[in-house]
Amino acid sequence: VQLQASGGGLVQAGGSLRLSCAASGRSLSGYTRAWFRQVSGNEREFVAAIRRSGGYTYYADSVKGRFTISGDSAKNTMYLQMNSLVPEDTGVYYCAAGNAILSATRDHTSYFSWGQGTQVTVSS
Repeated sequence: VQLQASGGGLVQAGGSLRLSCAASGRSLSGYTRAWFRQVSGNEREFVAAIRRSGGYTYYADSVKGRFTISGDSAKNTMYLQMNSLVPEDTGVYYCAAGNAILSATRDHTSYFSWGQGTQVTVSS
């Protein structure tokens, strides 16, 4: 499955953005889907995931209550709605798909398909 991320940009603290990740090749709903972010020089950090089975969602503590991951099977697209953004949310956001086992949902090495990344910059 090929992924194409979009929707990043520059926003002031307190603002909102919605990231999109369009898939082609295969149905996204057959995979566990996730968003990660990366700040230059650091490892990719888990942000949110939605499990293939049951649609359960998982969030990093730092974004819980502010971010929402979702999907639209008809459009074969996943989303990350980001509200109440803070400067610490700045980074390159990547969407990913894979067959991660439950205990490895937050592990970036569990995902085999990645979007190209979209920059999110939150100014203070």
